[in-house]
Amino acid sequence: MRIEIWADPVCPWAYIGKRRLERALEGWTGESAEVVWRPYRIDPTAPAVSEPIDEVMRDPFVEEAIRSCGPASEDAVDGELFQVSELAAAEGIDGEWGAAWRANTHDAHRLLALAEDEGGPALQDAVMERLLRAHFVEGRDIADHDVLAAIAADAGFDRGGGPGAEAGDRRVRELLLIGKAEGVRTSPTFVVNGMSLTGAQDPALIVDFLTEAAARRPRELPEEVERMRRAEALLALRDPLGALELLGPLMDEHGSDPAVRLLAARSYFHSAQLGRARRALEELVSEGADDAYAHLLLGRTLQRQGERESARPHLRLAAVMDPTLA
Repeated sequence: MRIEIWADPVCPWAYIGKRRLERALEGWTGESAEVVWRPYRIDPTAPAVSEPIDEVMRDPFVEEAIRSCGPASEDAVDGELFQVSELAAAEGIDGEWGAAWRANTHDAHRLLALAEDEGGPALQDAVMERLLRAHFVEGRDIADHDVLAAIAADAGFDRGGGPGAEAGDRRVRELLLIGKAEGVRTSPTFVVNGMSLTGAQDPALIVDFLTEAAARRPRELPEEVERMRRAEALLALRDPLGALELLGPLMDEHGSDPAVRLLAARSYFHSAQLGRARRALEELVSEGADDAYAHLLLGRTLQRQGERESARPHLRLAAVMDPTLA
């Protein structure tokens, strides 16, 4: 059973959630489980060069940490104020708690992606453990390349961010889009067999979640279908550029498929790439004039290009073919 954890190494709940999952797995009697880390960024606007964290936020109160990362668990008790370091200590995270840097975590996520590719989930988990400790206990800047190289070497990943870094960048960008399409909205989010659990929940609750998820066997779809589904989801979330990025491999391998071409045309249209949308749609309607939606979208594309007379026949034909498009 694969447990995906969508998390950011600068989210305190990711560290606490990691410890609680480990405790849950100690008592887990079900099928063997492997843990893989997936990227989520709680601060996508973090600067390229890290800046010191305000002293007040180095060890925030639980309520403040929830606002920065997302929902936690029953740890957030109304009327009680206690600091994240207290929860961390209770979970066996030793040392003085205190993040020192507001760090951009893209390169940390890239290191995690490369570690999984190099040595599988075990190596990736070792890197994540060291990233979390470096940020929250040792006060190191995990956006600094020298720090990341040292973390990688300490985890036994000597290659670190060397050869393959560009592929790691692409993998991180794609995974961030997949997470968005799948509805990941907070760090950490645990995903097993299509079910999700958000926040650093109590180990007993995690065990219940794993038990329910393990009994679920969702139908596995071909990779191409999953990619189409996720691109559709991104388009619905008003991220047409993200949809186009996920569609890239499909357009390379299945560029003649009308469904792929129409989804790409829709993404071009909604990202204001009207020339590309028009070319794709004109090809589609010339090859098969029975697609009402293609005519509708071509008509709207021509309208936005100021060619109202050229648009009118396509809009009229779309309405005749499918009155709901009128």
